[in-house]
Order: sequence, then structure tokens, then C-alpha cells
Amino acid sequence: MQRTNIFLEERQTDALDAMARLEGVSRAEVIRRIIDRAIDGEGNAEARRRAAIDLSFGAAARIAVERGADDARAAHLASMWGRDA
Repeated sequence: MQRTNIFLEERQTDALDAMARLEGVSRAEVIRRIIDRAIDGEGNAEARRRAAIDLSFGAAARIAVERGADDARAAHLASMWGRDA
């Protein structure tokens, strides 16, 4: 391991100490776990969701969709839902 010094805000230190007490580990261990989650992507679900959306962008553009008259569409949807058009 290598020693690293960082400056934290008081609220950050307080939060880390609370997490350490709850988990029964040192503040340093909590920091290492948080860093590991960030590196592995476990703590970044929002970024993974955005990446999936970005990768799928334009996929539907390659799908041919037959467009009918509005009345035909309404009738079809009504029949699917068991309603009158």
C-alpha cells in the first residue's frame, strides 16, 4: 500500500467516521472501499444507464415501420384493448 494524504471537508470526515463505525472498520478502509466501487463502476449506476442509452441511440432508425391511416391505428389499438374505436 501507499500512503496518500488528502484534505477533506468536515462534513466528509464526519460522514466517513460514521460509516466506519457502522461497518466496524477504519476510515481508511471506508475510503478504499469507496474508491474501489468507483473504479469498478459499482457506485455509478447512473453513468451505466446513460452509456446504455447512448449505445442504443439510433437503433430503431433501422426498423421499418408501416404507417397506416389514423383510423386504422385507432381501430387496431381499440381492438387490442377490447374497446370500441
